Amino acid sequence: MRISVISSTALMAATAFFGAPQALAAELTDQDRMFLEAAHQGNLAEIAAGRDAQQHATTSCVKTVGGALVRDHGKLDADVTALAKKLGVSLPARPAPEEEQKLEALRAKAGTPAYDAGWLAGQEAAHTKTLALIDQELKTGRNSEVFAAAKSARPVVAMHLDMVRGGACHAAKAPKTVHAGSGGQLAALTNDREVLGTAAVGSGLVLLAGAGWLTVRARRRASGRS
Repeated sequence: MRISVISSTALMAATAFFGAPQALAAELTDQDRMFLEAAHQGNLAEIAAGRDAQQHATTSCVKTVGGALVRDHGKLDADVTALAKKLGVSLPARPAPEEEQKLEALRAKAGTPAYDAGWLAGQEAAHTKTLALIDQELKTGRNSEVFAAAKSARPVVAMHLDMVRGGACHAAKAPKTVHAGSGGQLAALTNDREVLGTAAVGSGLVLLAGAGWLTVRARRRASGRS
């Protein structure tokens, strides 16, 4: 009886460990959906703002940063769009209305130093907001693929924030290429939850092996007594 209890307990624990990563990967919460929708709208807004800066900014620095936004958020959004389609999440067709209104108001200053200053201040606020959005997903999101997309986007958004921090332009911090927007990269990304899942699987195997060893040992002892 004792042998059966030990074996059953180990088997149940191992089953729980094996099953946990799969259940986590399949779960899609309201937080995950909200992140995909907000990230997509944010990307659209940043692409539009970047293009506008390339056309209306007065300094080459702001134009360079604008180009970086168009490039990087275009790559990030390609991943978000593909992932949302895979998970069956419908995405908005346009940026958030307030973001469109802010950009429209800024265009009234096109070709003046006030445009550049307003654009930089707006991008600092926007990227600070986006980082908070990403961190919320990393903290409370449940779907492993959405988690990976957020984790992949974070260093890119943080880099953009550094380029406009303090309302000043730091184009030198804009690399020529970024590792973002690759579906293969996101698929290969190992997030914290996957690491925990791997550790859990290993623990389950150890439990099974230990139960088997105890069973054999007990049987040998029983044979010695008979």
